[in-house]
Order: sequence, then C-alpha cells, then structure tokens
Amino acid sequence: MTDAPTNEPQREGLFGFLSRRRFLKTSLVAGGAILGVGGGGLLALRGRAPEVAGLRVLDAHEYRTLQSLVEVMLPRTDEIPVDVASMDLPRAFDEFLADEPAQNVKDLQKALVLIEFGPLVFDRRITTFSRLPLGERTEHWDGWGVSDSLLRRQVSIAMRKFFNLVYFDHEEVWPHIGYPGPSLKRQRGMSP
Repeated sequence: MTDAPTNEPQREGLFGFLSRRRFLKTSLVAGGAILGVGGGGLLALRGRAPEVAGLRVLDAHEYRTLQSLVEVMLPRTDEIPVDVASMDLPRAFDEFLADEPAQNVKDLQKALVLIEFGPLVFDRRITTFSRLPLGERTEHWDGWGVSDSLLRRQVSIAMRKFFNLVYFDHEEVWPHIGYPGPSLKRQRGMSP
C-alpha cells in the first residue's frame, strides 16, 4: 500500500522532515502553552542570551540553545575527557547553515524553537531547555530520542547526526576512539 500523495513538495536536507504542516500542528499545541504564559512572560521565560560575535545565520538565543544541547549530547567522560565547549560546535553549525538553502535554515530555526520551548510544550514546565539544570536537561533531551512523537525523534536524530559528525572530526577526540588520523597523512609520514 502506498502513502497518499501530498501537495507539499518534498524537501531535502538535514531538517527537510520538518514540514510546514507538521510544524503547524506542533505550533498549535505550543501556542496554547505559550498563551498560558503570555507574550511578555514568554520573553522573560527565554531570558537574555549573551551576544556572540561572528555568527552568520544563528542569533544569540539559537546559539545558546545549541550550546545547551551540545553539553548534554557530548559530555566529558572518562573515556573521552575532551572539553566540548572548547570546540565551539554551535559555530560549526552556523557555518554549515550559511551555505544551506533558505528553506533548510528555516527548518533548523523551527527545530530550535521546539527544542528551546520543549519543556514548556511537551512537559508543561514553566522553563526553557537552556535554563534547565544539566541533569534535567539531559533527561529531557534523552526523552526526545524515544518519544512517541515522530517529529521529536526526527529532530533528535538530525541533531545527533550533525553534532557527532563535527565532534568526531576534531583531532583531539581521535586518540580516545583509537583513530590514528587520515591514512593519506600517515602514508606520507605527516602528523595528523
């Protein structure tokens, strides 16, 4: 049995799954929660984000959301004792987006709104993702990967794919995962 055709064009890209229809449906739920807080209350709930120089696509709040997300996705461990904050992975995301089509950028921004206001929308908590304590933020984000909501699972997978890609591309991680560096460099006797 085939899926019924839709009038919505198929989009490619990391966040192509975040269709206008799917976002509208989630936004209606979010809108109810947001109205409960109020417009001014929503701004207060989000708080101020420190300015970040040199961003090409992201604003300071989006950058902060990604920073908070990276902290829970890639924590320092005994196995990989690398400080992820020093890698500035949200900036790598900003650089990636700078060359993406406008629709892909809009899709990411929708995903970031859902992540940031996820505790309010999905858990009915009067807080945002970036303002949760680390343990609660980790628990909340882990729930996205196993959620009954296909949209939440898709956002989780897309974020994990991107950040794993850029994280494991950093040379300081390589010794901890047993990767000796690019074989061409080793063959030519160059250090990685």
